[in-house]
Amino acid sequence: MSKRLTVPKTYKLFIGGAFPRSESGRTYEIASPTGGFLANAALASRKDARDAVTAAVGAGPKWAGATPYNRGQVLYRVAEILEGRRQQFVDEIAAQTGASAAAAGAEVDEAVDRWVWYAGWCDKFAQVAGALNPVAGPYFDISVPEPTGVVGIVAPQDTALLGLTSAIAPALVSGNTVVAVASERHPLSAISLAEVLATSDVPGGTVNILTGSPAEIAPWLASHPEVHALDLVGAGDLDWVDLEIAAAETLTRVLRPEAGPDAASPSLQRITAFTETKTVWHTKSMV
Repeated sequence: MSKRLTVPKTYKLFIGGAFPRSESGRTYEIASPTGGFLANAALASRKDARDAVTAAVGAGPKWAGATPYNRGQVLYRVAEILEGRRQQFVDEIAAQTGASAAAAGAEVDEAVDRWVWYAGWCDKFAQVAGALNPVAGPYFDISVPEPTGVVGIVAPQDTALLGLTSAIAPALVSGNTVVAVASERHPLSAISLAEVLATSDVPGGTVNILTGSPAEIAPWLASHPEVHALDLVGAGDLDWVDLEIAAAETLTRVLRPEAGPDAASPSLQRITAFTETKTVWHTKSMV
């Protein structure tokens, strides 16, 4: 039997449900901890960031308009497909980070569990975050959490999969759409995750993933008028105060950087950080 040629994977961007190359044509090399070549990844540009925001804006009504139960089922489907491709992610994480197979497997397992955890909150968080307010009069006063809109994310830079999952999943729970900048050092699993998202009933444009330099891309997300919230969980090494100032120009809410092993740990607060409270008044029936 003749020896088959290897088919190296091409890691592109994930924008609008498709996998385009960077419009600039740029790529950068991803190396193993020992310096060995692993792959080329797309180096996203300002134009790519703008295209991703446009896709996220367009996907907003469909994702936000889905029932909470349906969003939960979609996020659970992400976990199912990720579980089915577990070995691929273990191999990628080990190659990028130098982690042992056991440690890489533990990261994948935790990422799967995190998708399941947030899927379960989709049809429950409103009961916790909302309220029936006491009023003196013949009417109801109800506070209801609604999605903020487009969330720009700088993912944690020290993990290949778990940090990105921990930032994207909670933003999706309430119906937001996402433009995420993956780890610059470990981006390969981010695009493999995009393949999972593309085949798991997540509407195209709901999640957009850019690879490359957060220092280059984040300022454009922070200043973009159609980005409504900014999660800087992985921006601790950037001039994140400047990003916060840029975001303030368009009244964009900002979640500041987190550090340490508990960065972006699962919590209800990470869901409600990207919601707006809508108050509804309704007259009581006098019959």
